Amino acid sequence: MENFGCPAAAPATLVRMSQAVAIITDRVRERVRREGVDLGDEGLAERFIHDEVRRYNERALGGLLPLLPDETQAASQVLATLTGFGALQPFFDDPDIEEIWINSPTKIFVARDGVAELTDIELTDGEIRDLVERMLQSSGRRVDFCNPYN
Repeated sequence: MENFGCPAAAPATLVRMSQAVAIITDRVRERVRREGVDLGDEGLAERFIHDEVRRYNERALGGLLPLLPDETQAASQVLATLTGFGALQPFFDDPDIEEIWINSPTKIFVARDGVAELTDIELTDGEIRDLVERMLQSSGRRVDFCNPYN
């Protein structure tokens, strides 16, 4: 029996969409590592995501996990997490957004027409770390304890 990352004692109703997306994302990452492939191929990424969403829902039909309220939305969120900027990707894709800044995991702002808006996005510390690393990776820069302002 596969472990999809949910504690056995936790009622299935407590698992939020974001938790389901995290579970599916972890499963896709596991598969990528196991098969030694690169998710740069969007078709491959979509196939892996589709497979894991289907497997997740099979488990949900068995009562072990809650059903996904929207499989398409979940798949899009997983794709954004793996190949884009996760929960922030819709803001990057929105041409009206001028700026995005993170003051804390629960205080993420965007600017439209020069006006700051607090979003309803909440990130974990790990998600913020992953986002920063992904953004820096494309620039060839790095930030760590030895080089905090590179």
